[in-house]
Amino acid sequence: MNAVVEKKPRLTTSAMIASIAGEGQRVKAAPFGKALVELAASRPEIVGMTADLAKYTDLHLFAQAYPERFYQMGMAEQLLMGAAGGMAKEGLIPFATTYAVFGTRRAYDFIHQVIAEENLNVKMCLALPGLTTGYGPSHQATEDIAMMRGIPGLTIIDPCDALDIEQAVPQMAAHNGPVYMRLLRGNVPLVLDEYDYSFELGKAKRLVDGDEVLIISSGFMTMRALEVAQALKADKVGVAVLHCPTIKPLDEVTILAEVLRKPRLVVVAENHSVVGGLGEAVASSLLQNGVQPARFRLAGLPDAYLDAGALPTLHDRYGISTEVLSQRIKGWLG
Repeated sequence: MNAVVEKKPRLTTSAMIASIAGEGQRVKAAPFGKALVELAASRPEIVGMTADLAKYTDLHLFAQAYPERFYQMGMAEQLLMGAAGGMAKEGLIPFATTYAVFGTRRAYDFIHQVIAEENLNVKMCLALPGLTTGYGPSHQATEDIAMMRGIPGLTIIDPCDALDIEQAVPQMAAHNGPVYMRLLRGNVPLVLDEYDYSFELGKAKRLVDGDEVLIISSGFMTMRALEVAQALKADKVGVAVLHCPTIKPLDEVTILAEVLRKPRLVVVAENHSVVGGLGEAVASSLLQNGVQPARFRLAGLPDAYLDAGALPTLHDRYGISTEVLSQRIKGWLG
């Protein structure tokens, strides 16, 4: 008699969809694509370029609006960055998009030699930064900031939400020189409009204040930091949140002032490896300026190849979910 094999139902999950929005959270669709389309209406020198990923970086909206100014370079990131540099030399302002792993790892030498060495006006908007996808190390750009921080003269932006992105795009175009923005695409959370916030290139801004903890954060970890501040309020723990959307140049003046303002546990929270990111940039700045917080901790991704899987599971596993980050901070407070 043949054994009856019970067929297990296939698990369905949104794990592999690169969305950091929580259930019921306010979002805006394609803020980067929409902001670029709006800006390009008055800036004819702006062109859009991609390495076969227009739909997945929201650049398809630009392609639809300005087909004569859109360049599909195929799956060749080195060519994308090299051509973007050439266009910038001719006076254009290319916005180049692909996934962050491909745009940084594969095309690094072209960014370094073609674009940055000549201070060209190329704006690199690269998607799936850090742990915003469950597809594993081939797609998780967990070391991109470390790589790009090493390039002289390169401005680095790590936006928190849709508002950050919308306001960053015109400032990127106005900035003279190369810019790298970690791109959040698709349905992007909208949170910063509740905190009387506006993006200013090169500036960090305090969103909430608190007496026990200071969280210095960038990217979607600022959203998590704000959630942590709300969660710990129930435990009578005051948490301040300093949002640093510009990683380079770092707003050292504001960071030093916040750290010195009152004695607190200082936590740097980032969606990036603890090696070479915002945490080490802040630590270096404090040390070089002779500032030593009573307690200093990094809450970032480990120096390891991360697993594939569901984003909520991975965020818990690697300590960057709201719940786990709250627990870690309470443990550090003792």
